[in-house]
Amino acid sequence: MESYACALALYPLTPFLKSVKPTSRNTKPQPGLVSCRGKLCLHSDSSFNRKSSVSLFVSNQRWNGLKVRAASVPGNTGETQQSKDSVGTLKLGSMFAIWYLLNIYFNIYNKQVLKVYPFPATVTAFQFGCGTVLILLMWGLNLYPRPKVTRSQFAAILPLAVIHTMGNILTNISLGKVAVSFTHTIKAMEPFFTVVLSALFIGEWPSIWVVFSLVPIVGGVALASFTEASFNWIGFTSAMASNLTNQSRNVLSKKFMVNKEEALDNINLFSIITIISFLLLAPVAILMEGVKFSPSYLQFAANQGLNVRELCVRSLLAGFCFHTYQQVSYIILQMVSPVTHSVGNCVKRVVVIISSVIFFQTPVTPINSLGTAVALAGVFLYSRAKRIKPKAT
Repeated sequence: MESYACALALYPLTPFLKSVKPTSRNTKPQPGLVSCRGKLCLHSDSSFNRKSSVSLFVSNQRWNGLKVRAASVPGNTGETQQSKDSVGTLKLGSMFAIWYLLNIYFNIYNKQVLKVYPFPATVTAFQFGCGTVLILLMWGLNLYPRPKVTRSQFAAILPLAVIHTMGNILTNISLGKVAVSFTHTIKAMEPFFTVVLSALFIGEWPSIWVVFSLVPIVGGVALASFTEASFNWIGFTSAMASNLTNQSRNVLSKKFMVNKEEALDNINLFSIITIISFLLLAPVAILMEGVKFSPSYLQFAANQGLNVRELCVRSLLAGFCFHTYQQVSYIILQMVSPVTHSVGNCVKRVVVIISSVIFFQTPVTPINSLGTAVALAGVFLYSRAKRIKPKAT
């Protein structure tokens, strides 16, 4: 690179000498003149040495300047690269902070809504509806390119959307029945279901280190469950079922979306899944729970502690945070490796658990805290074990 930069710097300043051919044999060259590509240089015997020294001095000055320029190029490039790295690190850190904050606010607002308005299918459909509006605005304002979905793509996405819908309903059922911290402790079991389903459906067998990392995950969740003050079988089984459905979606997406020519980017894939989920769930929610936006049900929520205005505002904020935190998650996934994203997701779960315990003043025993900590440590070890590649035999 240095020689390339030096060559570029030298090119416009290198003189090309041409001798002056006499026009005829009788023509005598003028004494003391030589053509130096646009410059006249004295060539008489008396002044040649003096002029030559001057010319060499000027050339040396130019050469020294060129060496300074050539030597400064790598330094400037390094400084520019360092500044770009600093900006990239700052941007990535900001995205992680936004991801965590949106998760915290979603879990708080969502729990407040479900506590006084116990209709998880209706709440989930409303959240998908908020996401659909945001997606249509994103595409309509050309904030992100709108995809063209083929029939084969739609056929592959539809089962993923069905599973995604079921997973979110089950999560909201769990959040409505037990503490937020307990739901997220149970959801730390996601790596266990990922390993099992990957082995069953796509033939990906885990390494011995991955299997070892699952032990503290399962043991920590079991310990936390036995000592959970808000334990409820509906909330526990719903959270476990949401683990199963969510990880099935991830595994099936690897199996179905294998054609790179037809594969969508993560943001558009999630956007299409959200729209399909809303269209699927809205009529199902009405059939399951009826129309729950009538004045009598809103008044019931008001009697539980939230008036109609507060309920609507918190529902809108929960729907906004629900969609945007997942969009930010996919943006981060495009910026970092899946392993780094998995570690960030583990830290996110810790942040959500701690913040929800503080906000809702959830009673936590020392043994319960130990179980949660062991499970989350196992998730971290799992993400590290996934980075270890098996040796080729």
